This record gives sequence, structure tokens and C-alpha cells, in this order.
Amino acid sequence: MPNPQEMMKQMMELSKLNENHKLLSAMNGNWNFAIKMWMNPDPNAKPQESKGNATRKAIMGGRYVMMDVSGKMQMPGEDGKMKDMQFKGMGIEGYDNAKKKFVSSWIDNMSTGIQFSEGTYDPATKTFTYTSEIEMMPGMKTPVREVIKVPDNNHMMLEWY
Repeated sequence: MPNPQEMMKQMMELSKLNENHKLLSAMNGNWNFAIKMWMNPDPNAKPQESKGNATRKAIMGGRYVMMDVSGKMQMPGEDGKMKDMQFKGMGIEGYDNAKKKFVSSWIDNMSTGIQFSEGTYDPATKTFTYTSEIEMMPGMKTPVREVIKVPDNNHMMLEWY
């Protein structure tokens, strides 16, 4: 174990911003989005579509990016019939210098859990890939993969599996 002075030096080094933090901050701004979601297991089924907006801004001196999301989604009500529901979500993304991974957390008004993800970035395809596990129902743990493609400064595509 390093001595206290060496530990402090390492902690100060690990707190510095780098190119990975700049990658996340490059997506700051206001975004409009359109969602296509297939809740029916039939691959030929028509997707549910919704729209909304997201605001991304750097926080904590550029160490993290906070995303605030709102929109309407078609979801089944208690009677099983589809209806419009207001959707609100919030994410915090960053790059953890100690883990050498991108990290993310997500909360929204349709659950009570917090989703924690870790990921990588592929500069050749301008793609972030995050993995996590969610438990929407007790005992039903589900692996999740999020793929975020950023082809240019004006477009971003999120695929959630």
C-alpha cells in the first residue's frame, strides 16, 4: 500500500480531466429525439413511437455530464390499454480514470431503481457501448446493452437492448 503522500499524489492525478471527458462534453446542448420501441416480441409488429427532448450539460468542472430528458411515451395503463404517459429521466455520465471506463447512472419516473452502467468508446465508429443489469421485477435480472453512435455534432443514436 502506498504511503499517504503517494496516495494523495495518485488521487490528484486521477482527478484530472482528459480526452474522454471532452468526448462526453462534446454532446452538450439541447437535443430533440424520436423513439421507436418494440414491446411486442413479434419482430414484424409495429413499433410504438414517441418524441421528446433532452438537455445535456457539463457539471463538476467538466468531470460529468448531466442529461435531463422529457417526453411522452405510449405505455399500457392499468387496464392494459395504451395511453400517453409523461416521461422524465435523468442521467449522469462520466469517465472514471481509476476504472479506465465510461460510467453512467440513470433514473426515471417509471421505476424506483437506479441503473448503473460501465462502458467503452470506439473512436473508429464514434460509438459508446455501455453494459448494465436491471431488475424491473423482483428476481428478474436482465442484462442491458446501450450503444450510442455519434456520427457528427448534430446527430446521436441510442440503441437499447
